[in-house]
Amino acid sequence: MALHRIGVVGCGLMGAGITQVMAAAGYAVRVCEMAEAPLQKGLDRVRDGYARMVKKGTMTGDEAEAAWMRIVPTLNRADLADCDVVIEAIAENGDLKRDLFAQLDTICPPHTILVSNTSSIPIHQLAQATTRPDRVAGFHFFNPVPLMNLIELVYTPFTSAETRTILHTLGTTLNKTVVDVQDVSGFIVNRLLIPYLFDAVRLLEQGVADRDAIDTAMKLGCGYPMGPLTLLDVIGLDTAVAIGDVLMAELNQPHMSPPQLLRQMVAEGKLGRKSGGGFYPSAS
Repeated sequence: MALHRIGVVGCGLMGAGITQVMAAAGYAVRVCEMAEAPLQKGLDRVRDGYARMVKKGTMTGDEAEAAWMRIVPTLNRADLADCDVVIEAIAENGDLKRDLFAQLDTICPPHTILVSNTSSIPIHQLAQATTRPDRVAGFHFFNPVPLMNLIELVYTPFTSAETRTILHTLGTTLNKTVVDVQDVSGFIVNRLLIPYLFDAVRLLEQGVADRDAIDTAMKLGCGYPMGPLTLLDVIGLDTAVAIGDVLMAELNQPHMSPPQLLRQMVAEGKLGRKSGGGFYPSAS
């Protein structure tokens, strides 16, 4: 099946990044938000992303302008009716995602593949909200989408071989590496990453070491490009808490539960780089 138009629901950090790479790869993109303000903020991120690529020499000005012109923003989900693939990139909330998949199932024609960028919610729960479980999968990008080369393709027992093949091809056209993973909460990366991040917060919480010592130790001791507390700021502390809550509910493993310090910071509005600061103050 040839893919001509991609729909993206949600234009936050992830949705904007997905929109950016899809349009840059030559796809017509319909990106949908619920309100004008978050839509415009996301489009500004996309525009800034192209500008950075032009400055770095990885894209010409003409290529950036052509990609920008492939993007059609909308506030109406009905405008996704002619998309071949629709990618959900809304908040990490199972009820919201299930409602969206049920709505998309009525809007989109039978051939449309519905995928979720969820980082933790089991895909079968979303597939059950539709009449097309064979055309539902997870397609989990990583932040920042234009720079991170991995996509986790999460398949359920109902996901068809054709759907998986189409999504593998789509990922390849984006110059991403696609890995297959069965439908288990957290998939591969977050199943391993979240306990590591939470344990770093617990070390800080318990006074074992300070922020800089924890990050420096993991960078120099394990060769990681950034420490766990810096990475939490990049991911978003609220996002990490939401992922942890899903993993804890699904797996009932205490080390998956978000530390109290992390919950407290989120309650105080310290969400990481997107809010102006988390464990570290964000650069102005």
